[in-house]
Amino acid sequence: MHHMQNVHAFVHRFHNPDAGILLLRIALGIVFIYHGWMKFSAMEPTIGFFASLGLAPIFAYITATAEVAGGLAFLAGIFARYAGIVLTVMMAAAIWLVHISNGFNVANGGYEFALVLMLGSAAIVTFGSGAYSLAAYLRKN
Repeated sequence: MHHMQNVHAFVHRFHNPDAGILLLRIALGIVFIYHGWMKFSAMEPTIGFFASLGLAPIFAYITATAEVAGGLAFLAGIFARYAGIVLTVMMAAAIWLVHISNGFNVANGGYEFALVLMLGSAAIVTFGSGAYSLAAYLRKN
């Protein structure tokens, strides 16, 4: 019993919700920036893919821009809730339009990873940027 108390005391020292929010923002930010940048760097095929879904070219540009800008907002921790709303809706659309017909497994083009990105983005909407963010820094100064 005494060992479990020691373990609990040790683990409890890590309690820092703002650090958790920062880690989530970094993970999401890197992934969204990467995928947005990949769309911009191959815009013709991206437009072609969007066209195959019945979407006009403007949606390829909107998506790439939202991914890069939203990812930067997550990384910096400013306007993160707004970015989270946009990216949550976009990932829901991606799941519905692209991934759900392929099942769950990401290896088969399924919605597994898109679901993580959608729910992670939704979590940022509920959390905000947290203490370790540009928004918190600007509020203080």
